[in-house]
Amino acid sequence: MRRLVPLILLFLAACSSTSFTSYLPTPYRPDIQQGNVITQDMVAKLKPGMTKAQVRFVLGSPPITDIFHANRWDYVYLLKEGRNIKEERKLTLFFDNDQLTRVAGDVVPETAQDKAQEAAKPAQAPTEIVLQKYDPKAPPPPPPGDEKGFFGRLLEKIGL
Repeated sequence: MRRLVPLILLFLAACSSTSFTSYLPTPYRPDIQQGNVITQDMVAKLKPGMTKAQVRFVLGSPPITDIFHANRWDYVYLLKEGRNIKEERKLTLFFDNDQLTRVAGDVVPETAQDKAQEAAKPAQAPTEIVLQKYDPKAPPPPPPGDEKGFFGRLLEKIGL
């Protein structure tokens, strides 16, 4: 009978809805940022006909260059918070005779229509945070040095 009890407990534990590993603590995973940060403003500065040196000045050195495709630069940016990917961007630039001809990827420059829509949005009103209201007629609070502690109040009650 004593040998049967652990076996029954083992079978009951196997039938539970949550696994045992869900109760174990997981190790800390720091935020990881890889690649070049690519913004829409940076992509908006790219113009057809720019040289590789000018593009390198705007975007930085490409993290990925292919020796078989010297006329193609790939920029990749990845931001991981813990185990989750928060942000991922890819941008590919194509050159012909050392001049920029084409830009492809998920980061596109803002168009004039996008800028007009942004300008048409109403401006947000500034928010004000009131920490403590000031009443000029109220007496000033006592300075912290005048407050008596436990023994001071005890001596005062005794009459010393």
